[in-house]
Amino acid sequence: MTLPFFDTTIPAGLPSPALDYEPEEIDLSRILQPNPHQSFIIRVKGDSMTEAHIPDGCLAVVDRSIRPSTGDIIVAVLNGEFTIKRLVKAGRNWVLHPENPFYKPIVITEEADFQVWGVITAVIVDMRK
Repeated sequence: MTLPFFDTTIPAGLPSPALDYEPEEIDLSRILQPNPHQSFIIRVKGDSMTEAHIPDGCLAVVDRSIRPSTGDIIVAVLNGEFTIKRLVKAGRNWVLHPENPFYKPIVITEEADFQVWGVITAVIVDMRK
């Protein structure tokens, strides 16, 4: 799917006169799904990642081909439950950090059944909700 793309920035402050720009075409699949056979989209439930601009109900693009590293926001399974958190290396431990101060970080222990499903690469938010 392609949409017209105006390669310019638009200030979110005071309006300015419109400039005459010719649109280009932008292929959303190249942006949202650069690895089509390793990517999928999920709907987010909950508010633990709101400060990372991942609100409840949004769509998250997940790429399974990316090797997760510290700072990435990941989709993981922890003890049989799915979660979305920021992956952080803290000393010798990996920690799942929420992006909401009302939630506590989760230290991944050796006893935990933990698997990363993929790295979130984009978020789609319906602004009408």
